[in-house]
Amino acid sequence: MRRILLTLGTAVALTGCSVFGQAPVCTLMDMDSGVSVVWRPADFGGTDAATVRVCVEDRCVERASGDADVPFARVSVRLPDDIGATTVPVRLKVTAARDGRVVVEDSRRMRLAKQQPNGASCPPTVWTAAFRAHPAKGLTSPKGLSLR
Repeated sequence: MRRILLTLGTAVALTGCSVFGQAPVCTLMDMDSGVSVVWRPADFGGTDAATVRVCVEDRCVERASGDADVPFARVSVRLPDDIGATTVPVRLKVTAARDGRVVVEDSRRMRLAKQQPNGASCPPTVWTAAFRAHPAKGLTSPKGLSLR
């Protein structure tokens, strides 16, 4: 009997369920609202061969394409946490570092998805979207991106 109660108590504690009217146990994972774009640096030439610029509405972030020996790189554009499930315009522009030539330019509209990293009844609640910067297709889904 003791073992059953201990097992049930552990399950309740790990799932964050409320016991006898107490508040749920929350983990402390932090997360920000925003749009992330990932890519393979090797797709855009050698090490830091390009500059990747991502804009969401009027907020823009850019960085060098990264080390070609590293599996992937990313950039995130932070958004207000209270933005909600809105649709936002996302723009990508990849330019060659050597001569400033535009390698990829694309834009998409994306509805932000609700994320609650600590569970439904625990903060934070954030709104996110993710893309892959593809050298031929522009902004695509990050699903299936092999990190090898």
